[in-house]
Amino acid sequence: MTCSIQGKLGRLDVGDEHPVRIMAIVNVSPESFYKGSVVTGVNDLKNYVRRVIDEGCDVIDVGGRSTAPYLSTEIPISEEVDRVSRAIKIIKDLTDIPISVDTFRAEVAEEALKLGAEIVNDVTGLKGDSKMIAVIKDYQPSLIICARELRPQPSNDPLARVLNALRESLDMLLKADYDLRKVVIDPCIGFFRYQNIPWYIWDLKIIARLNELRSLGRPIAIGISRKSFIGVTTGRERPEDRLYGSLAYTVIALLHGVHVIRTHDVLPTKDVVNAITSFRNYRINLRLQCVEDSLLMEDVR
Repeated sequence: MTCSIQGKLGRLDVGDEHPVRIMAIVNVSPESFYKGSVVTGVNDLKNYVRRVIDEGCDVIDVGGRSTAPYLSTEIPISEEVDRVSRAIKIIKDLTDIPISVDTFRAEVAEEALKLGAEIVNDVTGLKGDSKMIAVIKDYQPSLIICARELRPQPSNDPLARVLNALRESLDMLLKADYDLRKVVIDPCIGFFRYQNIPWYIWDLKIIARLNELRSLGRPIAIGISRKSFIGVTTGRERPEDRLYGSLAYTVIALLHGVHVIRTHDVLPTKDVVNAITSFRNYRINLRLQCVEDSLLMEDVR
C-alpha cells in the first residue's frame, strides 16, 4: 500500500491530504508559445496578476524566457535576469502569494530568490546549469524538478525513462544534503522529442500512467496547458484554441493523483479542480432498483 505523499511548495503544504494547488503562468517573455500568457508592460502585468489572484491561484510562476523545445528562444542571461527581477518586484508589491521562478539558469534563480521567490521551477531537473545546485544549497527554496534526460536512453518505455530522469535529479539533491520534503516532481510534458517515439504519443503514455510517479514518494506537478500534443489530439493547431483540450487532460491528471496544476487559465482550471475534488470527496454510487414498475434511486456509500 502506497504511503500518503506530503511535501512543501514554498510555504504551502502539498500532497494527498491537501488541496490541489494551482500555479498561474506569468510569462514576461515575448517569445513564449502562448501569447495569452505574455505580459510585458507594467500595467498589463499588474492587471494580469490581480486577475489570476482573483481567479484563485495559489502560486504565481514567473518565466523570463520560453523553454519550448521547438522554438528558437535563446536570450542573454542578463536579459532573463532583468525580465524576471522587474516582474517579481512588481508582483511582491501587489500580493503575498508565493512566487515561483521558472528557470534553469543559476544566476536567474539566485536573483529571484534574493527578491523573495520561494520556489525554483527547473525544466532541466537541475541538469541545465552546473551552478544551480550551489544556489539551491545556499537559499534552500522549494523545487519543482522536471524530468530531463542528458542523453536519450535505449528503453522504449516513456514512463521508465521519466522515472529514471527524475531519480537522477533526486540523487543530485540527496548528495547535496537537500531536504527532499521540499521537492515536487514534474514529468515534463512536451519536452521529450525523439524520432523513435512520436512526442505526442510519449505525452499521452505518460499522462495515462501519472499515478506510477507516486513510486518516487514526492508530490506530482504537471504542466499540460495548451501544449502541442493537445493540438494533435484535438486538431486545434493554434494554442489559443486549446483550452477545452487542456481542461479535459487536466481532469485525467487529477484522477491520476496530481497535486499541482500549472496553467495559463486559472479560472476554468479552478472549476475543474473543485468539481473533481468534490466528486472524489462526496461521490454517491447510484443503484437503480425496480419496485412495482417505479424506479427508486438508493444512495450507496
